[in-house]
Amino acid sequence: MTDDLTQFLATRPATAQRPLLGLTVLVVEDSRFASEAMRLLCLRSGARIRRADCLRSAHRHLQTYRPGVVIVDMGLPDGSGADLIRHIRTMTPPVPVVLGTSGDPGAETAALQAGADGFLPKPVESLAMFQQAIIATLPAEARPSGLHLVSDDTIAPDPIALRDDLSHMAEVLADAHDPAALGYVAQFLTGVARSAHDDALETAAVALARRGGASAADITRLSGLVQARLAAGAAF
Repeated sequence: MTDDLTQFLATRPATAQRPLLGLTVLVVEDSRFASEAMRLLCLRSGARIRRADCLRSAHRHLQTYRPGVVIVDMGLPDGSGADLIRHIRTMTPPVPVVLGTSGDPGAETAALQAGADGFLPKPVESLAMFQQAIIATLPAEARPSGLHLVSDDTIAPDPIALRDDLSHMAEVLADAHDPAALGYVAQFLTGVARSAHDDALETAAVALARRGGASAADITRLSGLVQARLAAGAAF
């Protein structure tokens, strides 16, 4: 049992409204908008949150402490979330709960095959879904005892975080020429668009991801949509 989980069991009691009280969640996520959603979900659930925005940062976190839960985005700027999940599963002491997350539902299979206990499809905005995904995969002795209320509340991340994500992608798109960079842009913007419920941006990002080779027109279209959202204050 990890130090964090031992402390979690010893120091809570969890409450019906905050069933994850005392638990530390490491979120490995490069999107500020998605990270803000996770922060709000953890706050409402009583959990502490730490964030890593890439594989390198995640490894640094894991060298110094063991969280009770790790949530790993499947597409990261410096590699695959599946590789990180596989690495986590070799660690001693073990991490009790590892969940994958992505805006691409097809990434669930890769997450589970890598050793994840479950998968959170983006957008992750339902408090009940978030809490249940973690509670269901905690060791039996760590699950809240008795009945607990399940809130059907949804959270709304700060739109400033969304603007930061779009600004970052605008910069990357201006310089993105190789297929790997364009593939990263496509998966990143797919997740951001789904989290923001922006169907037009999602369609353009998914189309870019599915093409064997992105044309100048594809890149221009996606760049134009990103710039339009920024000009409108990302209020969509």
